[in-house]
Amino acid sequence: DLVANCDVFTSRSGKPVELNIWVRDGDLPRTGHAMQALKASMDWDERVYGREYDLGLFNIVAVSDFNMGAMENKGLNIFNSRYILADPETATDMDYDGIEGVVAHEYFHNWSGNRVTCRDWFQLSLKEGFTVYRDQCFSADMGSVDLKRIEDVRLLRAAQFPEDAGPLAHPIRPDSFIEISNFYTATVYNKGAEIIRMMATILGAESFRKGTDLYFDRHDGQAATCEDFVCAMEDGGDADLSRFRGWYSAPGTPRVSVALHHDAQTATARIDLAQTITLNGGAAEPSSLVIPLRTALFDSESGAHSGEQLLMLEQPQQSFVFENVAHPPIISINRGFSAPVIVESGLDQDALAFLARHDDDAFNRFDAMQQLMAAVLLERIAGGAGDAGALAAAIRAVLLDPQIDHALRAEMVLLPSETYIGDQMPVVDPDAIHVVREGLKAELRDALSTELMQCYQDAAPEAEFSLTADARAKRKLRNILLLYLAAGEAEAGLDLAYAQFTGAHNMTAMQGALSQLAHSMDARRDAALAAFFTRFRHDPLVIDKWFAIQAMSLRADTVEAVAALAQHSDFTMSNPNRVRALYGTFAGNQARFHDASGAGYRFLADMIVSLDKTNPQTAARMVPPLGRWRRFEPVRSGLMRAALESIAAQPNLSRDVGEQVSKSLS
Repeated sequence: DLVANCDVFTSRSGKPVELNIWVRDGDLPRTGHAMQALKASMDWDERVYGREYDLGLFNIVAVSDFNMGAMENKGLNIFNSRYILADPETATDMDYDGIEGVVAHEYFHNWSGNRVTCRDWFQLSLKEGFTVYRDQCFSADMGSVDLKRIEDVRLLRAAQFPEDAGPLAHPIRPDSFIEISNFYTATVYNKGAEIIRMMATILGAESFRKGTDLYFDRHDGQAATCEDFVCAMEDGGDADLSRFRGWYSAPGTPRVSVALHHDAQTATARIDLAQTITLNGGAAEPSSLVIPLRTALFDSESGAHSGEQLLMLEQPQQSFVFENVAHPPIISINRGFSAPVIVESGLDQDALAFLARHDDDAFNRFDAMQQLMAAVLLERIAGGAGDAGALAAAIRAVLLDPQIDHALRAEMVLLPSETYIGDQMPVVDPDAIHVVREGLKAELRDALSTELMQCYQDAAPEAEFSLTADARAKRKLRNILLLYLAAGEAEAGLDLAYAQFTGAHNMTAMQGALSQLAHSMDARRDAALAAFFTRFRHDPLVIDKWFAIQAMSLRADTVEAVAALAQHSDFTMSNPNRVRALYGTFAGNQARFHDASGAGYRFLADMIVSLDKTNPQTAARMVPPLGRWRRFEPVRSGLMRAALESIAAQPNLSRDVGEQVSKSLS
């Protein structure tokens, strides 16, 4: 029994297209944002790619029990309701962004996936990598190019880089599989998008558009290959990409080491680059992928640079010379994250603080701050002093700089996640990472209390809810500042969090405050969680948030709390969203999932075995957190491996789970 939000889009040729979003009756008022996103994506695809919709009807159906986010059936997209339904009271700003991006992604598949589709499953990134790139660019145009790039790279580093570094590593065009559903991965999607982005960078906007026009015209109505796409880029852009093709068959994340030399007498600077790649924990080996690196050299005295250059690293080792460099420069490399690589720049804390203050590339400015924070954390984890003076000064400058908008300010002051810090270590020690990160957060709160509070007050929300960039940025900044203000169970910060929770008129503010309370031992925590549940108990998508907030708690009793939640009357294994909210979120909580007792591993393994009987696709997607066992200290490593072995020992495992477990153990 479905009802439809109906609208009409008029194409550039004047053809009316009937649009319908079908949902359950009570959900109809929450479909407006999705409809706006659909119409905006149709207009964008016409303007940017010249692709007009070819039918007179486009339907979307939203369902609440769905393994995927959405599915691009021609003219009848099937959606998980979480990517359709939104209003200020029940959806966060991130939910609004997710809806806009996924609606666009599935609509863009009409051309890059349906009218031109894949010859075989090995070509999956042909449609997914290209379409992710398209939806990323769309979302950037609808909002902020800089912020969208930061968000996309954060996701790549959190999901795809670990995949590349573990036993499930594979190229974006895999050469074998047991169960194809296991290849709907961050590598195929997100790294695939980065490879398309690199081609766009190499060719330039005009030539890239010529290449895509040729690709669509040449293969319309056909089942194509990744090679067909690259050939169209070559022919349309009049370029030779023969060496670039190596990205399609290379697993792993390249590392690029940087050595900068300055000659004052000749006023030149030489950049020596070397690329290596490591597979399955082996030794680093020389690599010769084509890596486009947008680069600028900043004058350390003036704080400016004379222009950006695109360095094409094509050999294991290569040198590049810059002329007219009078003073020792500071390098800003891989600007805009122009290549999906790990850059080892060798920059010291002073240089990183300089870039955090002066770099005119927003991504590298953000990344310099992340590196500065990581350097202090890693030094302390290793037992060093880890002086936070330069870091506190850099954060203070960001908080007080009137030229930085609130959204970028929020990104720049956010500490790297515990998972990201672990990824920088040869052996992950979750306890040390957690203790040091929480300690630094409290130290920075004490050093910057005045500035943090002033920024929190300056970002006070307007009375009326709005999705303008400024309103969204203020909500984001306040939530991140709460992380500092309430650090170490600071009473004043928890007072702010509770006041924000009780006074919130939108889900972004409410969830941000409740998440902070959920980390604490404050007596108001349980009351806030109970009030949230009572208010939203009849909205499944919001109750998913309630489960996830508790699964992400940093409290010492989180393992026991999550086990109890699995027995809650509102928890069900039959709904994939609910499973992901509790178990998926908990598996991403590095501090508590990796409890030294191994209880978190056993909890997840038992769920995988149980869920495999009814939903092997979702069960299989829960295996990778255990598959990273080689990265952890010996005790946890053994417990994680034992959990995997307990799954492998089960009779009649599905091909989905069996493949993931066997590869993780190999």
